[in-house]
Amino acid sequence: MSETIEALVDGGKASAGPPLGPALGPLGVNIGEVIGAINEKTRAFSGMKVPIKVIVDLSTKKFEIRVGTPPTSALVLKELSMQKGSGSPRTDIVGDLTMEQIMNVADMKRDSLLGTTKKERVLEVAGTCVSMGISVEGRPAKEIQKLIAQGEYDEVLLS
Repeated sequence: MSETIEALVDGGKASAGPPLGPALGPLGVNIGEVIGAINEKTRAFSGMKVPIKVIVDLSTKKFEIRVGTPPTSALVLKELSMQKGSGSPRTDIVGDLTMEQIMNVADMKRDSLLGTTKKERVLEVAGTCVSMGISVEGRPAKEIQKLIAQGEYDEVLLS
């Protein structure tokens, strides 16, 4: 029998405090060992929130750690080297992504986005930009979404 704990941790900086410590304590595993393993596996996502799953075999106290990809918004912010998006995305544009950066984020999130094609995944990432107050190629992200849907970027997306 196993127990699964899901949490969102800072990449490479998980600690024995909440939410992990209190959840792992009753399972009887070495919390320091689990935290060390999580930090090792999430080090590449430093500065971002990363979803993780810790699966503990209750009979042997062995554990497995599965690391998800950070939220799309966190990857967009990392591409822009920013801390947060706009508080008023309709009126305040706080950053500008290139189409190449959007495609990079879409590729990183390939397994967790709903879109089945690259074009659909890029549309999803552009949608995230709309809600964060981030333009694409110097244009409002909503306008870029329309152009992508109309096929304006098909040549770039299909290459």
